[in-house]
Amino acid sequence: MADTAQPEMAARSGGSGRPSVLTSYDPRTGEIVGNYSIAGPGELERAVSEARSAESWWSTAGFGPRKRLLLEWKRVIARRAAQLVEILREETGKPEADAAIEVMLAVENLDWAARNAGPVLSRRTLAPNWLTRNQHASVGYLPLGVVGVLGPWQNPVFTPMGSIVYAMAAGNAVVFKPHELTSGTGLWLASTWREVAPDKPVLSAVTGDDSTAAALCRSGVDKIAYAGPEAQGREVISLCAQTMTPVVVENSGKGAMIVHVDAKIDDAAEAAVFGAMANAGQNATGVQRAYVAASIYDRFLDLVADRARALRPGADRRSSYGPMILESQTEVVRRQVRDALARGGRAVVGGLDSIREPYVEPIVLTDVPEESIAITEEGIGPVLIVNKVRDLDDAVTRINDAGRGIAVSVFTRDIAEVEIYAERLRAGVVTVNTATTYASIPALPFGGVGEYGQGHSHGDLGLREFSRTLSIARNRYGEALGLSSFYRNARRLRFARTVFRFRHG
Repeated sequence: MADTAQPEMAARSGGSGRPSVLTSYDPRTGEIVGNYSIAGPGELERAVSEARSAESWWSTAGFGPRKRLLLEWKRVIARRAAQLVEILREETGKPEADAAIEVMLAVENLDWAARNAGPVLSRRTLAPNWLTRNQHASVGYLPLGVVGVLGPWQNPVFTPMGSIVYAMAAGNAVVFKPHELTSGTGLWLASTWREVAPDKPVLSAVTGDDSTAAALCRSGVDKIAYAGPEAQGREVISLCAQTMTPVVVENSGKGAMIVHVDAKIDDAAEAAVFGAMANAGQNATGVQRAYVAASIYDRFLDLVADRARALRPGADRRSSYGPMILESQTEVVRRQVRDALARGGRAVVGGLDSIREPYVEPIVLTDVPEESIAITEEGIGPVLIVNKVRDLDDAVTRINDAGRGIAVSVFTRDIAEVEIYAERLRAGVVTVNTATTYASIPALPFGGVGEYGQGHSHGDLGLREFSRTLSIARNRYGEALGLSSFYRNARRLRFARTVFRFRHG
């Protein structure tokens, strides 16, 4: 759910005393970006009703026409990508390169979902067994109806499009509520869809605050996809439970890295710093902490420190990363760093004085106790924790104990061994000798484990996440053994038992 108690977004009241307008500010300069209405229950009801009408057309159009329109939408976004990048920069403060990469990744997912929905979701025949040779069985996937998507503030194009385009490709209509800090981005996406399919609101955007998000959860949509902080994720689940609305949850926070004794240390250090610091450490696909084998720990820490010291946050094109998008998150970074230091952790690069709002300079900590909130809580900020471990077993235990079952990257030359350890990790994604690049593979599904989230995005599972299964079985000819009757033939039953014992006994 949205957090409205931050300076980046102020609410202006109408005559009733209830806020009616949101004013968005550029986090880099404090300049006004735009004013947006706060949709109430009435507006939500109309949006969902219009989406249901559009869905009745969209779901029956078939995979071919849907693919054609989605690819046309893709081309519109790609041709006007510079416009979207500029809106994204104004609302988040990201450097131009980061914003452009985010848009490109989102378009790649749109392309993949449009082209693969048919092959993945089309009806397929199932092989019968010896008892059911007379049956023809098949399974297919149908749209759910209307899907509500609640977007985050960190990656307001890439992350929600991982739900929007897969839901649309599966035949659903989508009502998208962007985070109030990035309302302009959400409205731009919906407006480009209207250029492709005028008067067919298969995708619509509603702006507002946490009350708007709550209204969408209660609106009777067929599924909610949420991405954002864990606390608000729990609230979304609670609200949706009132109407038995299923939920896909992708909580914030970053993953972990394991650096084994035989790793290419330079590559691992570069991946760790980029994973921790890119987008001011506000990527859910990033790296919160690195567990490093004792024999290479000192060398790795030196390399990480050198790379981190070279980074400079700011608003110009040469900046390594931009500001904290959500101002209240700066205090979370301060609280976590303070706790890590108070419990005996050491600051190798930066420290509490690195927090100069709206920017946080790179911070590298080491010897941080595993019970510190810098490890146990969601880490969103340009902070990297580097802790020494005895071996792979020690690293796996620490990662599993801390939870945050998102992604784990392992740097090692022993590929065979790491695949064995991967199955012991309670994580949705395990990468080998790379960290964050898995997010650029549209065919690769990923999702959380335990507290991190439920459901999947991207890939085949992302398409099926927004579909319902329809199984069909039909009789091709008379039942050979006649077992589905009260008038069973005793001889045929004895034969069936004999075959059963031969096959399974």
